[in-house]
Amino acid sequence: MNPVALNLSGIDPELDDIELNLFVSAMRQRHGYDFAQYAPASLKRRVYQLVEQHRTSNISTLTGRLLHDPTFLPQVLEGLSVPVSDMFRDPPVFRALREQVLPALSVYPRITIWQAGCARGQEIYSLAILLEEAGLYDRCQIYATDFNDAALRQAREGIYPAREAQAWSRNYQAAGGTCSLADYYSARYDFIKLDQRLRRNVVFADHNLVTDAVFCEAQLVLCRNVLIYFSNPLQNRVLAMFRDSLLPGGFLCLGLRENLALAPAARDFEALDSSLRLFRRCPEPVHDEGG
Repeated sequence: MNPVALNLSGIDPELDDIELNLFVSAMRQRHGYDFAQYAPASLKRRVYQLVEQHRTSNISTLTGRLLHDPTFLPQVLEGLSVPVSDMFRDPPVFRALREQVLPALSVYPRITIWQAGCARGQEIYSLAILLEEAGLYDRCQIYATDFNDAALRQAREGIYPAREAQAWSRNYQAAGGTCSLADYYSARYDFIKLDQRLRRNVVFADHNLVTDAVFCEAQLVLCRNVLIYFSNPLQNRVLAMFRDSLLPGGFLCLGLRENLALAPAARDFEALDSSLRLFRRCPEPVHDEGG
């Protein structure tokens, strides 16, 4: 049963909202994580899932444990983040990266890429394979960031359930893969382990898009299916940060359900393929003299 369909706290919706606000305040004041600008419906759904998962009677009880049990924070952060992805998810996007973006990046002697919200690393390894097959990987420095430490640990390990391999292989081929995906992993028991050479130029690091600043100067920034969980003001802030991270002429790749068009930063980008959410920063910043 969907926990959001229930009033798990047994109180009226107004008090429910108060409890949620107190939870958000506790996360910010006690632990320094600010979820105030997350999309309310998505945040409430995930908090309710935590209530159900940890068998607490209501959000207030969850908040009390969060305040007094320091070992509880990693479990809460894992529940509040959304580290769900696949290798070569949305294959047309990766085909466009392969055919349109990587050739443009090949003119640089050194290439810096930032994957923000890397989750458990599937898209990082997908990108590394693209770069390897394009002959560009040895010129690259890739930064893979997330605020979920548990997800980052799995990303570093590169170990995933073997049951995913068949679907990922289909994605890889649809994205224009030139080999077999099996060439990039070893299988044992019920798991596959991505070849460690794929992470030789990857730095995995903790970075919170809500509170942290520009992470690096890059020619390519990818952040897919993260902004959908943010409020509009927070989306605007993060998109401005991505713009400021990109060199003029650099590329931005968003998720298919995300859009740049209504953000103030949109004036500094041109669409490479708007349907695939691929954008390029204008060579020169565009200033709005009217304010």
